[in-house]
Amino acid sequence: MSVWLRHYGNVPKSLNYPQISLYESIRQSCLKYEDQIAFIYFGNTITYAKLLYYIDKFAVYLKEIGIDQKSTVSLILPTCPQAVIAFYAINKIGAIASFIHPLSSEEEIANYLNISNSEFAITLDLFVNKVLSVKDKTPLKNIMQTSISTFMPFFLKTAYNVFKRPKKIVDLTFESAIKHSNILIDIKPQQKAFDTAVILYSGGTTGKPKGIELSNFNLIANGTQISAWANLNQEDKILAILPIFHGFGLSVCINAVLMGGAQAILVPNFDLEKVIKLIKKEKPTFLVGVPTLYKALLGTRDFQKMNLSFLKGAFSGADTLPEHIKKDFDSLVQKSGSNAKLREGYGLTEAVTAIAAMPLDKYKPNSIGIPFPDMKLKIVDPVLLNELKPNELGEICINGPCVMKGYLNNPQETEKVLKMHNDGHIWLHTGDLGYMDEEGFFYFKQRLKRMIKVSGMNVYPTEIENVLSSHENVKFSCAIGVKDEYKMHKIKAFIELKNPDVNKDQLKKELIDLCKKHLNVWSVPYDIEFMQLPRTKLGKIDYKLLEEKENARINENN
Repeated sequence: MSVWLRHYGNVPKSLNYPQISLYESIRQSCLKYEDQIAFIYFGNTITYAKLLYYIDKFAVYLKEIGIDQKSTVSLILPTCPQAVIAFYAINKIGAIASFIHPLSSEEEIANYLNISNSEFAITLDLFVNKVLSVKDKTPLKNIMQTSISTFMPFFLKTAYNVFKRPKKIVDLTFESAIKHSNILIDIKPQQKAFDTAVILYSGGTTGKPKGIELSNFNLIANGTQISAWANLNQEDKILAILPIFHGFGLSVCINAVLMGGAQAILVPNFDLEKVIKLIKKEKPTFLVGVPTLYKALLGTRDFQKMNLSFLKGAFSGADTLPEHIKKDFDSLVQKSGSNAKLREGYGLTEAVTAIAAMPLDKYKPNSIGIPFPDMKLKIVDPVLLNELKPNELGEICINGPCVMKGYLNNPQETEKVLKMHNDGHIWLHTGDLGYMDEEGFFYFKQRLKRMIKVSGMNVYPTEIENVLSSHENVKFSCAIGVKDEYKMHKIKAFIELKNPDVNKDQLKKELIDLCKKHLNVWSVPYDIEFMQLPRTKLGKIDYKLLEEKENARINENN
């Protein structure tokens, strides 16, 4: 028996995953909870029954224009009702959905369209010209546009359309498709459980982004697990601030919510002031976000003064959660009379998203928690692949129903991460370093590829960042390896300050002394630079960009 199962409490040790399509799964929820609210969007509500109505209407339209099982449709949309409706409608007719970040560059969009072989794309009017500019470089034949205002309440929609004046750039519009398609046409669901339902993309941290094929079964399993873990029900609301084009947002904030009969508060773009007003008005029972979200919330007086007694839980993922953010958040929530604590989870798009988290009734500092039902984690030697003992550092491997089918049209890269072990099972090699303690709780150290060799010694940037972030004036930190003629690499740290108006020379000395006290000599930075840290599109600190710029600067000086 897996040692972590003893910590499950009321969560079932195993769950039932129906072998049906994602559309069929969501249809069951829509029929079961038909009068309940599925989405809240700028104050407007959409019931489960209405959601199913829109999905079925849009599926008819797609079928009539020739989208079928051979088709891939790219959704270049933020988290809005159209993205959700289109996703499930695409699934119903047997096509594959491919999600693309709408703020991607033209070159990136062209790359994603080519990887997925998409002939049809749906995007906002705001981004149509960008997609049109790459049409001739891709398999794209048709582009459909929609407006962010379509599902807004009447007066807000009117005001938006007056001031923003959305233009019809292409002939096909989502609004016309929904209005004119015939709901009476009966379309039988075309997807099977193990067919590819969606293509998401790797972050490109190991080179060029790869298309990740996730099946209906993958998505249903993950949604079911998350719903059971959080015990989601009709009384729950989740602030869907994580984007739908990311596995975290798609599975946690949409699929899991709908499978549990809960409500998703859709947030198409991050505006701190508006998000705080939404939290105050809608009182979500769960907050799910990245560390930068919680840091931003904690930095405002309005959030600090808010009564948060409605919170049942808060989860952070996609990046390492600094300990000081957790402590500040927990303290604030506790003052409101809630027992909710900010907990770190673990996952990756190659396994849909979150596949481990801290139980709601337990907490271990710095732990990513324990695996969800039916998911297995183990720590192995990255070279020999033998399983390591508790507290031994190695590569985190995953087995279970959420593990991807593979990388789209890329068998070589697939074979590198999906490997058959001596136990006869295929394990996903995450490329992450971590360990498991004696009680079955797992701990993430950092990416294997991010490990830095200094004078032949292994140095772990995350450990350095944890020490630096413990200083009261450090908001965020990032440690990188800079090429060195004698040591192979040396460590440089970049710091984003809470209060920039300080004596930086004195602070630099304090931080280096702090590192000397808590780290080995190879891990102590030779230099510290204060700056606004760059971010990826998903809000993570872009350590690769810092590495590239710093090493390029050193090469120029040499």
